[in-house]
Amino acid sequence: MAKTQRVLTGITTTGTPHLGNYVGAIRPAIAASRQDGVESFFFLADYHALIKCTDPDRIERSRLEIAASWLAAGLDPARVTFYRQSDIPETTELNWLLTCVTAKGQMNRAHAYKASVDANEAAGEEPDAGVTMGLYCYPILMAADILLFNAHRVPVGRDQVQHIEMARDVAQRFNHVFGAGRDLFVLPEAEIEDSVATLPGLDGRKMSKSYDNTVPLFEGGPKALKDAIARIVTDSRLPGEPKDPDNAHLVTIHDAFASDAVKAAFHADLRAGLGWGDAKQRVVDLIEAHVGPMRARYAELMAHPEQIEEVLQAGAAKARAVATPLLTELRQAVGLRRMVAVQQPKAAAAQHAKAALPVFKQYRESDNQFYFKLADAHGALLLQSQGFVEGREAGGWVKRFKTEGAAALDGAPVTLAEGVDRAAVEAALAALVAAQE
Repeated sequence: MAKTQRVLTGITTTGTPHLGNYVGAIRPAIAASRQDGVESFFFLADYHALIKCTDPDRIERSRLEIAASWLAAGLDPARVTFYRQSDIPETTELNWLLTCVTAKGQMNRAHAYKASVDANEAAGEEPDAGVTMGLYCYPILMAADILLFNAHRVPVGRDQVQHIEMARDVAQRFNHVFGAGRDLFVLPEAEIEDSVATLPGLDGRKMSKSYDNTVPLFEGGPKALKDAIARIVTDSRLPGEPKDPDNAHLVTIHDAFASDAVKAAFHADLRAGLGWGDAKQRVVDLIEAHVGPMRARYAELMAHPEQIEEVLQAGAAKARAVATPLLTELRQAVGLRRMVAVQQPKAAAAQHAKAALPVFKQYRESDNQFYFKLADAHGALLLQSQGFVEGREAGGWVKRFKTEGAAALDGAPVTLAEGVDRAAVEAALAALVAAQE
């Protein structure tokens, strides 16, 4: 049976979703979430938004619009984990742990930072003018988003591939320094839909709110869509003159929504002289047929933000159920450990052990599998193992607990007894370890 793959992606909440967001992130992410063997995590990257935007109202509005867009586009919150980045405190904690193993030189090579430095130098300013630590450390926060859930695949535009490579580098470094021979983090892979990973905007540059060259996804309705498509820059060839579909931004946008047969027909008609005005109307009709049915659901969600909030809070609870155990393991790995009873002198420990020591019990059940359990000195159950085919497997785990103590808990095939907290189990194991010294 194939191993479950985790897929994670998000959108920075600094503006209204446009076609580029939909084609480059939302659509492929939702398609991936419907595959068998996929566990999907999708988030609103509102911490990242603070790097670019200092307008609180804009960020608040954008979070609402983006959440409504994802849900209207078909994201199923019952099937996926959909949450706000800022609702997961483990993200910022992991961000710091990763910062402590990330080389400054690696951050110096980040595309966004280098672009800011180049722009400053071209303008005759200091290289770091206007560069915040948020911008500079952006790749580390992105790595934390990904690694917190040990995502295997991250759908991104081609311009974001470097950040996935950096996340892999940071994960490898952390595994090497703190893993003690085991991989604490999965190494993520970028997932790109090559033909439409980066959708061009009205002027041919990457469709981006920064360039003010976007085509709206839902906002403004059919009229806004038609008006935006009408402004797409084309060449000056007249109707009847052959057009080059391979070098037309309008065609790239068309093909992101067209089937192979429709693409072929559109390209052929342009080469045969189809006018740009008629071509743009075809693009409008094609996109409207795709997004129009989603627009009513979007409007309904925007009118009832409390419904979106309920979905996001439920998603945060699901996300933290995954994130919290990993952070506990990472804290243990880096040395941020719970303090337990001080080791006693041998004579005192032996005397105490005779008085009251927890005990491991191994046994075989009617299913012919071997089990073990840990009970306190009064016989109350603390820890229960899963079944093992061979008794020596169960015995091996008992030996590890008696020699390693609480360090063997993480990843062990055991469950805590109902009503028992981890601290009680750790204390019992510490007592057993001390008794053997």
